[in-house]
Amino acid sequence: MINRMSKSNGNGGLLHPSVDRVLVIEGTHAASYAVKLARVQVIAAYPITPQTSVVEKLSEIVSGGELQAKFIKVESEHSAMACCIGSSISGARAFTATSSQGLALMHELLHWAAGSRLPIVMVNVNRAMAPPWSIYVDHNDSLSQRDTGWLQFYAESNQEVMDTVLQAYKIAETVSLPVMINLDAFVLSHTSEPVAIPKQEVVDEFLPARKALFKVDTADPKAFGALIGPDAYMEMRYKLFQAMEDARAVIRDVDLEFSAKFGRSYGGLVEEYFTEDAEVVLLTSATAVSTARIAVDELRSMGFPVGLMKLRAFRPFPVDEIRALAQRVKKIGVMDRNISFGATGIIYQETKAVLYNAPVRPSLFGFIAGLGGRDITPETIKEIFSYLLNHDEPERETIWISLKSDSAGQEEPPIPEGPGGRMKSEGV
Repeated sequence: MINRMSKSNGNGGLLHPSVDRVLVIEGTHAASYAVKLARVQVIAAYPITPQTSVVEKLSEIVSGGELQAKFIKVESEHSAMACCIGSSISGARAFTATSSQGLALMHELLHWAAGSRLPIVMVNVNRAMAPPWSIYVDHNDSLSQRDTGWLQFYAESNQEVMDTVLQAYKIAETVSLPVMINLDAFVLSHTSEPVAIPKQEVVDEFLPARKALFKVDTADPKAFGALIGPDAYMEMRYKLFQAMEDARAVIRDVDLEFSAKFGRSYGGLVEEYFTEDAEVVLLTSATAVSTARIAVDELRSMGFPVGLMKLRAFRPFPVDEIRALAQRVKKIGVMDRNISFGATGIIYQETKAVLYNAPVRPSLFGFIAGLGGRDITPETIKEIFSYLLNHDEPERETIWISLKSDSAGQEEPPIPEGPGGRMKSEGV
């Protein structure tokens, strides 16, 4: 657990002895360089905005001889995942990348990859689903895949994109499950930041060559994905379930090992920021976390007891960390950059579920913001905190923030002002 000042976006890691060089690069290229450092052996490539730069850069890396890998140009995202499945089951380290509609087209084969227990790593650049067409960010594309058996991570910075790809292969190959790393369209994918590129020899120590537990081998023939009866299907699903459960400890251990080698830590499944004495905490993910840190700093300076929990891993869901937080705060707000139609925000749903049987259940509030790339600004976050500080319970199950026209008649929450935690609101 990281508390108070987060280390994931700090510059300390840029000066670590493991660093080979520092490049100012886009988030897509941070993923590409990580794939090179991981010595991936098969890359399945299909372009889709805003992911295309990932595989474009990898095509340059492979054609330039910097990475000895098979670069397969396919006709669809469905085929891209099929290539990854075939190469992974042969014992190779495989990678692909996609976005939005492309991820949706892969859906069938995401089940095949997880059910086959293959440690494929994929980067998804989060892009809102159509129609209407959008190339901008929200998280419905990846969260729609939550029940496929893939681990899911959400990156806050370009450095975290690179580091999480490297961690993902170690995690995937430990638990024999595929991993999806998600980064926000354009906010990270096409924005350049300083990224520490580690030395190859240090990465090799951290991430040795893959040793497949099982693979296609003509000298030892086996059948994979064959028909199975009711007498064994449930047991196989239980093993997949247990592998996802085991992944929580593996994620924490891999992050600790990564921190020791590279000088950067992401807290495992979550990061906490000013939560040790907070009464009100906001739970959110991806780049909105950086914006939320600014709002928390401002509100803290005004005397408000607020804090932040960054959800880094969505699958497996951080049950223990959220229940531990619930025991020491009065209210938790969840800001979703997604919506499950007919229900609520998806992370809000998950948070409610894990707290239902918890010994302590603080008031829980669900907010929707930033869909289709709408800006999430410090004022957006302060609006959410203002609502949390002014209400003992939510007035409705789903609270939409920054709508231009609110047919539901939601009132604008007051913005906090003044020292000592006092609010600009009647009776407070």
